[in-house]
Amino acid sequence: MGDPEGEGEEAAAEFERHWRLEFPGEAAPALRLHSVASMEEELGRCRRTLQRLQRALEEEKFKVVYLEAALQRRGGEGGGGEPPAPSSPCAPGAHKETPKGLSSPGAPRAHDSAPGEPPLARRLPPPPPPRLWKRPPIRELPDGCGSPERHLRLVQESESPGCSCDPERAGGGGNSDWSCTSSDHEDASSVDFNYGMEDYDAEGNEEPKAPPGGSETMPYIDESPTMSPQLSARGQEGGNGGDGCESLSPTPADGLGTVGGQDAGKGVDMRRLVLKDFLASEEMYINQLEALLLPMKPLKATATTSQPVLTIQQIETIFYKIQDIYEIHKEFYDSLWPQVQNWDSSVVLGHLFQKLASQLGVYKAFVDNYKIALETAEKCSQSNNQFQKISEELKVKGPKDSKESHTSVTMEALLYKPINRVTRSTLVLHDLLKHTPSDHPDYPLLQDALRISQNFLSSINEDIDPRRTAVTTPKGETRQLVKDGFLVELAEGSRKLRHVFLFTDVLLCAKLKKTGVGKHQQYDCKWYMPLAELVFPSLEESDSCPHVHAMPDHDLEDMKIKISSMKSEVQKEKANKGQSRAMERLKKKMFDNEFWLLLNSPSIPFRIHNRNGKSYLFLLSSDYERAEWREAIQKLQKKDLQTFVLSSVELQVLTGSCFKLRTVHNIPVTSNKDDDESPGMYGFLHVIVHSATGFKQSANLYCTLEVDSFGYFVSKAKTRVFRDTTEPQWNEEFEIELEGSQSLRILCYEKCYDKSKMNKDNNEIVDKIMGKGQVQLDPQTVQTKNWHMDVIEMNGIKVEFSMKFTSRDLSLKRTPSKKQTGVFGVKISVVTKRERSKVPYIVRQCVEEVEKRGIDEVGIYRISGVATDIQALKAAFDANSKDILMMLSDMDINAIAGTLKLYFRELPEPLLTDRLYPAFMEGIALSDPTAKENCMMHLLRSLPDPNLITFLFLLEHLKRVAEKEPVNKMSLHNLATVFGPTLLRPSEVESKGQHLTLASDIWSHDVMAQVQVLLYYLQHTPISFAELKRNALYFSTDV
Repeated sequence: MGDPEGEGEEAAAEFERHWRLEFPGEAAPALRLHSVASMEEELGRCRRTLQRLQRALEEEKFKVVYLEAALQRRGGEGGGGEPPAPSSPCAPGAHKETPKGLSSPGAPRAHDSAPGEPPLARRLPPPPPPRLWKRPPIRELPDGCGSPERHLRLVQESESPGCSCDPERAGGGGNSDWSCTSSDHEDASSVDFNYGMEDYDAEGNEEPKAPPGGSETMPYIDESPTMSPQLSARGQEGGNGGDGCESLSPTPADGLGTVGGQDAGKGVDMRRLVLKDFLASEEMYINQLEALLLPMKPLKATATTSQPVLTIQQIETIFYKIQDIYEIHKEFYDSLWPQVQNWDSSVVLGHLFQKLASQLGVYKAFVDNYKIALETAEKCSQSNNQFQKISEELKVKGPKDSKESHTSVTMEALLYKPINRVTRSTLVLHDLLKHTPSDHPDYPLLQDALRISQNFLSSINEDIDPRRTAVTTPKGETRQLVKDGFLVELAEGSRKLRHVFLFTDVLLCAKLKKTGVGKHQQYDCKWYMPLAELVFPSLEESDSCPHVHAMPDHDLEDMKIKISSMKSEVQKEKANKGQSRAMERLKKKMFDNEFWLLLNSPSIPFRIHNRNGKSYLFLLSSDYERAEWREAIQKLQKKDLQTFVLSSVELQVLTGSCFKLRTVHNIPVTSNKDDDESPGMYGFLHVIVHSATGFKQSANLYCTLEVDSFGYFVSKAKTRVFRDTTEPQWNEEFEIELEGSQSLRILCYEKCYDKSKMNKDNNEIVDKIMGKGQVQLDPQTVQTKNWHMDVIEMNGIKVEFSMKFTSRDLSLKRTPSKKQTGVFGVKISVVTKRERSKVPYIVRQCVEEVEKRGIDEVGIYRISGVATDIQALKAAFDANSKDILMMLSDMDINAIAGTLKLYFRELPEPLLTDRLYPAFMEGIALSDPTAKENCMMHLLRSLPDPNLITFLFLLEHLKRVAEKEPVNKMSLHNLATVFGPTLLRPSEVESKGQHLTLASDIWSHDVMAQVQVLLYYLQHTPISFAELKRNALYFSTDV
């Protein structure tokens, strides 16, 4: 048996700890917690106290309502004379009317809470009564109230109709305070129902920006439009204490809501006050929507020019449904305003609210798009300085008769307004019902509108995960999620996929637990590191780090081929409406293969170190991604961070919050995509990197280009280094193959020639990233015959580039040259006969130059050469220029490699001929090794001599390149992937080849077979032309 006294002390200590977290600085009350019976007794006492306080609150509210209405009638009867003076310094007076219910800013607050003292509602356990005190400005709210979700809840709690009669209830405007010093500037209408003044704080200043850093998560819309027990839209827990909390009804509470008999006149008066104040808030809301729409038209106008600020797709994403919302509320306002101005107690307005409620569906579409709109706006601001300036200062028109004609608000804050507005109409409907006689014609109409609104809010919450962007630390501070994503960790010598969460003060590495069917998914924390202890090790400190062993490229390429083949099968199953079981098996297998590729492809090291000595190593596929994580961590470390140790309970709470907080939900593989998601672009993207400006001092500068492929980003091209300059002029063109790509990234580096700055993880010199940026590949913008010019802004640097897209089938189409005097587009037999050579001069010279100075070049034949250099070499070879040798010696080696590939690609007939192509496809598919050997050698013997000799010459060259694989990273498989389609692809694509244009068929069966044919010969023992010809005597030449 446990010690009851000891258990009681432990329970009291636990209660005191929680109390201090909730109410810092306040001593915890004494509670008897030593047994279950004593705890039940304390619970009953607390419930009775709560009930008594709620009753006292309702009585005071009734007095306030009565006095407000009485004073208003007294003022009206006085014919505009001075109202009677208040009997006490803080009693309500009758005030001069502020136009349209807008109260004057800057009023002193007589009833604000004492510094550090929480509002009364904070001191009461749920279900909380309406607050007595004024809500502090958003910037002062504790516990992560800057987030959209928290802000939304506080707006509802502090402005709920349950406390709508309280003169001290804040509307966020800070100007509805009840104070004797403001009696000359306010009337009763400005004291209550201030729904819409959420844009100003207590000093009349603009509300701070919508939540910093926390806007990535979809806001949770609290469907509970009131905090009063009788009108709560969802059942309250613990409501069986006789406090009337069990029922849910839009019917007003006794004493305040049932307006009849002697209270009828008061109810009608209060009804007008509700409407007047709501009109003022509606006017402000419309002004905000107008300010948001103002830049949309000029942005759309520039989208069709040569230098657009945003693309049409980006504009439609950011401003999605704003125009529709504006038109709905403008029509509502225009219909309601004259009715309230020419007030008649018998006027019927319910149909207007009914119509407004019926149009709430547009908000559903807005809410669904809200997160994407914010992310798009943020990315556009980062990449475009012009849009950043526009979005940071939008001018919102002030209310009529206001001293300030305009206020500046950010686009992020304005995009949040419709989210905040979703519950406002519901709040008003509750108040209107409270002050509308049950026999009034409006009553059933308002009830119906309220029902529609509540159902709408409920449906929204079913679709939205009720997560918040922040959790609370043990000290009561806000811990917000800043960034999260899937990273590969090298742990105990093996690769592990982790979900990494970066909070404002801690980095947490987690793994998704395996759960049974129907159970909620949870994360298991592998380790965490306070940012105050996190450092990035210097190059010297990484000496002892184990080297990263990259997966062989040919294994990765093999896996890509398998995945692409499966994609083709999935497409065929869909087209044939195949069985769901077969489809699911196929998808499962494809996911496993994609997961393997995601796990094994990253090779860029990202090491973090704890000051206490523990290090962790992640592997990334993109230098851009590594820079993003490093910058995000370093930005947070600029703040005054303290180290800490999480208890097991605190760590469990933090890890448990990750599932709701996460912004990246799925492992980035294509099999996780929905059918209606964009499959990305397949084909060739031509990019010209023109120039860059904005560097503060001269440096050796170059750019790299990355595109996403198979769920991760890979580097595809690199400009030459422009030495000792602040304004590099590259003007280099690249052809980049796209494989389901959706984004293009450009990184700008300063070249480092100091070998002491060698990364010990991968033995590569670390160059400094000067800036980075990303653009979405919009098919509508890129898929044109003309070049699309764009600018990426990065850390004050502007990189100017152009791009255009060519579909794969169009790019690979062989077109014979009209001029037979050159070498490109001319049959190889014609060229060798003219030159009186066995191998074309262009092939010999390019191979010689590559072997002389390019065989050690990383990514030779894979990295794109500068297109303008390639075209210059092409023209020189076609013209048989005398300067060819000099040009070759001066030219970038990747351009020479690109010229050789272009020559074979532009042959009017493939090097291995159209006639033999079907036989090559059949031969490589043979299973018997002996039969395959005989067939493949027989096919080589069947080639014309110029074709065969040139092919064997190229084959030996590629083998020599592959011998340097440890240095140049080009395996036989890589080279087969590059050259296979170039040497075998038929000159005419028959109708059956039209599937090449399908997104999922970039690696068609033919393309895979073409790679396999060349790989077979590359892996074969050396093949001699003379030996082949001798053996030809024993075989028929018929195919």
